[in-house]
Amino acid sequence: MAELYDTRRYLTNFDVQRTGNLFTDVLIIGSGVAGLRAAIEASRYGSVLLVTKDRIEQSNTAWAQGGIATVTAPDDTFDSHIEDTLTVGCGLCDRAAVDRMVREGPERIRELIDWGGLFDRRGEELLLGLEGGHSAPRIIHAMGDATGREVAETLIRVVRNKENVRVFEDCFAIDLIDLDGRCCGVATYHRHFRHQIFWARQTILATGGCGQLYRESTNPEVATGDGHAIAYRAGVPMRDMEMIQFHPTTLYIAGASRALISEAVRGEGAYLVDRQGRRFMPEYDPQAELAPRDVVSRAILSEMAKQNATCMYLDVRHLNSEKFRKRFPTISRLCEEFDIDISSQTIPVRPAAHYMVGGAQVDLEARSGMPGLFVCGEAASSGVHGANRLASNSLLEGLVFGAVAGAIAGQVAQQGGQPRFPKQLQSRLQPSGRTMLDLADVRNSLRSLMWRNVGIERYGPRLAETSEIIGFWGHYVMDKVFDDHEGWETQNMLTVARLMTVAATRREESRGVHFRTDFPHANTKLDGQHLVLQRQPDGLEIRLQV
Repeated sequence: MAELYDTRRYLTNFDVQRTGNLFTDVLIIGSGVAGLRAAIEASRYGSVLLVTKDRIEQSNTAWAQGGIATVTAPDDTFDSHIEDTLTVGCGLCDRAAVDRMVREGPERIRELIDWGGLFDRRGEELLLGLEGGHSAPRIIHAMGDATGREVAETLIRVVRNKENVRVFEDCFAIDLIDLDGRCCGVATYHRHFRHQIFWARQTILATGGCGQLYRESTNPEVATGDGHAIAYRAGVPMRDMEMIQFHPTTLYIAGASRALISEAVRGEGAYLVDRQGRRFMPEYDPQAELAPRDVVSRAILSEMAKQNATCMYLDVRHLNSEKFRKRFPTISRLCEEFDIDISSQTIPVRPAAHYMVGGAQVDLEARSGMPGLFVCGEAASSGVHGANRLASNSLLEGLVFGAVAGAIAGQVAQQGGQPRFPKQLQSRLQPSGRTMLDLADVRNSLRSLMWRNVGIERYGPRLAETSEIIGFWGHYVMDKVFDDHEGWETQNMLTVARLMTVAATRREESRGVHFRTDFPHANTKLDGQHLVLQRQPDGLEIRLQV
């Protein structure tokens, strides 16, 4: 299977002489918080083209509930936020990256407010929530539990008003184009304009996460790991791909899609209980319901196994129901839709895939290992999360490093000449003679397989089984040339699933979100050691790196 995954550079056929070609100073792929913030910053230096495979509003950002962690209270400190982040990261954070994110956070929030972002206040003071892993209340939020939507709408409004920012919606980024190892743009497919190549002096990848690889996920349908896959195919080093965070509490209604129940609910005092109403988190961690997410997720999973139950429950009955509805209007409406009376009934919950910690390895300026390519947000491994993301640090990371990527990419593009445009460049793939599999069935089966074997708990033999099954599917899917989103997304999902499985197999310890039942403890020899996967001409290279 190595030939299919590791030596096939492009997924599609193209010829620059027969394909539409567009030029820009800075190209941005993705319309979440990181991509939007990068576009705003880059627009100060030249022309910007922002490409997104769905509508600009569709992203993980818009679905985020909890808030943004940032130091605003007089009795809070940068050092405290930094230490909380490092503690939850379990020895794999980059202190310099964490320091930058935390210290630049307040300025990014002030910008959002200046641009019209409305955060919840009491009088003139921002309301601050407390979430798991934080030593102080520092989570700002908007409309109670719709922070992501407010952030997205604010940034989209600013982007739409930038004359030198052009937005291409419904435009699928298939593969990065490289010349002599340098990123020069991307091959795309638009439903109206068909295949096009966008050439850029600098490219920023901000495509978000890959929650759709799992049967249980809080992510929207667009989160299929496309950025991770196209970066890998381009030869970009991919770091910590075994690290994906599972949110402990999503609403569990059999037959319905999973919906996030924000960690802020527990921050406001909700308890986790079993069917009998027994509170169990104090048995697992001194911080109880406010323990880090990996601890809470495994505790819920353990209780479900002990009791042969399909879910556990959030208990908010002891809280003031009117205040709860005001603080969490989205969650309250969701419960009402399923006839759950929060004043008298508990809320059924179980964990779900939530946030991809691993991604393309980048430095403090969001530069990847590929010249001309920056990566930010959930598609990047910036070092700020380590082995586990501290609650509400994700929107903060996107704002900070999106601005960093946009500024530096814009400055570099401003100094350079015209984007390189080769007169001869094409991709010609041979038609496959193998049987075509049902892609919908492959995707559904893959999601179940990943949830079962590469989920909250992993075990060596099951990881080996997963690699074998993914390899089988890849044999019949990765050799095909598709001309639609479903085909490319399925190929990307198989690629990312394989990388995650390989990394989870190689890390023979338990650390943060990565838990191996056959290696249940952290290995001190691996403190600070990252697994890096990189596509090479002769196959997949795996190495440990400090």
